[in-house]
Amino acid sequence: MDKKELLELIKTGEGYTIEFKESLNGTLGKEICAFANSSGGKIILGVADNGSVKGYTLSNADSSRIQDVARNMDPSFSVTIEQVDDFVVIYVPEGKEKPYTVNGHFYLRYGSNSQQLRRDEIRSLFQRENLVRFDRKANQDFDLKNDFDKAKFKSFITKANIDTSLSQDHILRNLGLITEDKLNNTGVLFFSHRISKFFLNSVIGCVLYEGTTKTKILDKSEFDADFVSNFNNAVIFAQRNLRTEYIIKKIEREEKPEVPEEVLRELIINAMTHRDYFCEGRVLVEIFSDRVEISNPGGLLFKKSDFGKTSLSRNPLFVDMVHRLRLVERVGSGISRVKDILGKKVSFDISEEWFRVRINRGAEAGTKVGSKVGTKVGSKLTENQVKILELISDNPHITKKEMLDHLDIGKTAIDNNISKLKSLNLIKRVGSDKSGHWEVTK
Repeated sequence: MDKKELLELIKTGEGYTIEFKESLNGTLGKEICAFANSSGGKIILGVADNGSVKGYTLSNADSSRIQDVARNMDPSFSVTIEQVDDFVVIYVPEGKEKPYTVNGHFYLRYGSNSQQLRRDEIRSLFQRENLVRFDRKANQDFDLKNDFDKAKFKSFITKANIDTSLSQDHILRNLGLITEDKLNNTGVLFFSHRISKFFLNSVIGCVLYEGTTKTKILDKSEFDADFVSNFNNAVIFAQRNLRTEYIIKKIEREEKPEVPEEVLRELIINAMTHRDYFCEGRVLVEIFSDRVEISNPGGLLFKKSDFGKTSLSRNPLFVDMVHRLRLVERVGSGISRVKDILGKKVSFDISEEWFRVRINRGAEAGTKVGSKVGTKVGSKLTENQVKILELISDNPHITKKEMLDHLDIGKTAIDNNISKLKSLNLIKRVGSDKSGHWEVTK
């Protein structure tokens, strides 16, 4: 590697396969062990964590110390060391005799961090995954020329603050997205035009049901674009179909969603990132009148008693990509934050094959506004009229165009139903058509 290539590598930033160090310190063994237990990587000496260049000159004593650290791992290991101008690069290959320990401790690469694990945790991980990982597997069906979406790639490097002057091949390789000279499955999920072409189980299913059972579907969407688009669309679907409380304080109106956006984002990205992609099941976001359920195929990689305390992923390369995009606040802390925010409203159903989160919406969420109003006025409302009342109750600022997204009727039918509700004095329009809002009057 020459200096130009190294500087370009530094511009990529720390990640799943890249670690910066200003100098040699006591954590070197941890980093080598973590890379050996994961997919290998490079440790660059002479660079601060924030990417600022410091420089480092390797001495003979340093070289011996590095090799001693690797040799004293269990089982014994070896690395390659190279002085590149003012920097030192330690090349750590993926280990062939996993799992490795250093000073009696096991480490695994998780995003841009090296995390300590107990022996039973890491042994369970390798046994269950059979040392074969979906995220790093080369995708033989993907055509980099025809199937690669350059617009999505450009959007990613911009959001991830990666230097746009770097070549596409350089970035893909240093993000760990090239395996055996082919784009691997992580790259396919993030940068294909439509991932359902390669993985039917990558489609995200989102469903809104009437009542507490799956008997009747009110709204349904299936998202099969790229990983990031599917995530954003699933969050939007959930937000659109959940209630929002409007709180008036002085002259300003505060909107308080029944399930905070932060929670939805954490749980949906968690399902997409940690799911078992070797399984045919899909990630599902299901909304009932009394609860929200977010499910993904694939059980825990550790004991249930450690749930919320231990962070392990069967797809660590996904974690790195998600972390670079800052789609989550901090890698590995999502479940704890969700518990802190929702308290007893959230519960978890964990089996060997599935992981499911349930959020209790409360009894008031299941109350049918339209049915109650219809009873009060002694008039039997149609199903569409009840739905319009519920939509207005949930969002007084909803437009007729937005109502079309929820009702299987045309604009004229919506106008007729609104006129009927007005004639029954059940709703009224306050203010102008453009800036006003609806009110349910009974």
